Amino acid sequence: MKLSALQKFILKESFGQRNKILRSRYHKYYNGKKTPSKLEQVKIISKSIDRLIDKGLMVGYGQRTQHKWFIKEVSLTPKGRLIAKKLLGEQKSFQFKKGKR
Repeated sequence: MKLSALQKFILKESFGQRNKILRSRYHKYYNGKKTPSKLEQVKIISKSIDRLIDKGLMVGYGQRTQHKWFIKEVSLTPKGRLIAKKLLGEQKSFQFKKGKR
């Protein structure tokens, strides 16, 4: 299963928690990086959480309107905990520049 860097970050951050986690916790992903605007950050994090829910790795809690869900809190499913545990055991890969010596 392919996961983006943000999705991996969300799973790792959620791994140690048994209770529901506020989604505002995931905004620290953008600390120290070239960041999009705050509105774009919210949209990107929302899409990533929605996709993790669709894959069955997370459960979202929030309010539902007639047209849309507003997710306020999330928690990991057992499948999500398993994948997060695997991610914590993996080494981070670096992208080395390929060139002539």
